[in-house]
Amino acid sequence: METGKGHLPKKRPMKQRCQLESRQETKLLPFPGFLVLLLLLLLLALPSFAHPGPTPTDESGEIVEWLTQYGYLPPADPVTGQLQTWEAVTSAIRVMQRFAGIAETGIPDDATLALIRMPRCSLPDVISTFPEKLPLRRSRSRKRRKRRKSRSKRSAGSVWTKRNISWRVKTYPREARLSRETMRVLMYYALKVWSEATPLNFHEVGSHTADISVEFLRLDHRDGYPFDGPGGMVAHAFFPGDPQRAGNVHFDGDEEWTFRSPDDFGTDLFAVAVHEFGHSLGLAHSPSKHSIMRPYYQGPVGDPLQYQLQADDRTEIQKLYGSRVLHSTEKPEVTSLLPDLLSLPHDFPALRSGKEFPDRCASNIDAVTQIRGETFFFKGQYFWRLTQGRHLTSLRPALISGFWRGLPSTLRKVDAVYERHIDHRILFFSGPLYWVFKDNGVEEGYPRPVTDFGLPQGGIDGAFSWPVDRKTYFFKGDLHWCYDEATAHMEEEFPVHREPWEHFPASVDAVLSENDGTLYAFKGREYWKFEPHNLKPQTGYPRSIAKDWLDCTGELYPPRSLPTSPASGAEHRPDLRGPQLEVERCVCFCSAFRVMSWGLLSCLLAALLALQGFA
Repeated sequence: METGKGHLPKKRPMKQRCQLESRQETKLLPFPGFLVLLLLLLLLALPSFAHPGPTPTDESGEIVEWLTQYGYLPPADPVTGQLQTWEAVTSAIRVMQRFAGIAETGIPDDATLALIRMPRCSLPDVISTFPEKLPLRRSRSRKRRKRRKSRSKRSAGSVWTKRNISWRVKTYPREARLSRETMRVLMYYALKVWSEATPLNFHEVGSHTADISVEFLRLDHRDGYPFDGPGGMVAHAFFPGDPQRAGNVHFDGDEEWTFRSPDDFGTDLFAVAVHEFGHSLGLAHSPSKHSIMRPYYQGPVGDPLQYQLQADDRTEIQKLYGSRVLHSTEKPEVTSLLPDLLSLPHDFPALRSGKEFPDRCASNIDAVTQIRGETFFFKGQYFWRLTQGRHLTSLRPALISGFWRGLPSTLRKVDAVYERHIDHRILFFSGPLYWVFKDNGVEEGYPRPVTDFGLPQGGIDGAFSWPVDRKTYFFKGDLHWCYDEATAHMEEEFPVHREPWEHFPASVDAVLSENDGTLYAFKGREYWKFEPHNLKPQTGYPRSIAKDWLDCTGELYPPRSLPTSPASGAEHRPDLRGPQLEVERCVCFCSAFRVMSWGLLSCLLAALLALQGFA
């Protein structure tokens, strides 16, 4: 389905896909000729034969956008419309993989996709290729450019010319688990890490004229590096050479900033602050997995009172500023007495907020979806975001309309959300309307009525886009629909009742499809897991949503189990047999044919050559 006003979903009659057409007056080809025809049909069925070597994947748009954003590819030319060639993308992927220290495959494999979806610094990794996009002052002479080239590869090419540098925290998050005093103290100790390795002295001031200004900002804050809500881009800083913003540091105000928290919860403020202040002093990103200047968030780095720079980071910063004289008695200055970090509690108090957020541990879920490998849980006007490892980025939910720009702030809940496999657009359904998003911005012409799809005006219970057959399935009560996104048509035989989804709970709250086709059905406070090959619930389900997904521990609410099979409860499941079963068999056959192995084709080719020889 194309987006926009010009191309809306239509409903048209379709032939049963699995019915065999009658053949009249069929003439048999000679036996070797028949094998030739069979082989040609197989070749046409498998696009990999026509395109040897690396080819774009479903994630190609995501990887190109990421490579462009972080300096590995030049931006597309808006004048000529010149787009990236796949050869250039492959080369850029190899450079990115080499920088990250993973296998150089030149393709967006699992390790590469996992890396680009990690939380990280917003600044580019490659700062010399496209300097006009970076927060650096442009050099005005050939001599100055030569001097910049002679600097360390880890240097951004600009340094502070004074040794006493002032700083202040200008703004704080509107809501946070850490107190403002704790955040300020962590900034002090993060700067102290760099002052201990250099002659630089940092002192906190209360005026607006500080050399380094620290702010907690949200989404697009008009500096060219918009944030993206919890997870994703967590912070960025500006190098000393920036004319207006030299040294300034911006943290994403939507992150769950933590201190002395387990690795899998929140984002450690001290670790990110040390990294960003490295940029403020002139260091670029490092490919070293042990460097604090590695662009990817690596979790807490330890006690701020004991933390010291790794040897390579110490060497690089001393190339810019030299080392601190051992007998010097100079120490960083502050304007007020700082509390001892050791006295801060290890366990955070409950979130202090005037807003009434939904209780993730006591509520059912409105919708669940997977976007770019991350999982999103929706409840009311809010959502929680989970990393690929199923770790919450924040215990505090974020406002849906605040992140997906274009949804009305008055929206009370969403019924379903899914990422469309054909173009990675994100579709939101709420009551009689739906919206289409590219990333977190709504497409022009939306919202539109759900009747565009041939769905009932009253809305749906759940939806998912299934990679097994590349179709989209909608659920409402005991009914479900199958929609072909490629042709923008609803299948003729739908809606139907339970089969082949007879093991799903009726009137689901949400359905989630992972990239491998694994399905999860959510109802009440429980969920079921289904394998794509038989659509039967796995043993041991249903399980608790709160415990397994939303980081809720302790005694939860008594389960309200639903039958996991027709025989395990009194729920009526009509025995509907007919066209639905044919559709299920067709899906299985087509899926198996798509993944036919090269080994089988090699055997067919060998048999063909042998028979041709006998002929």
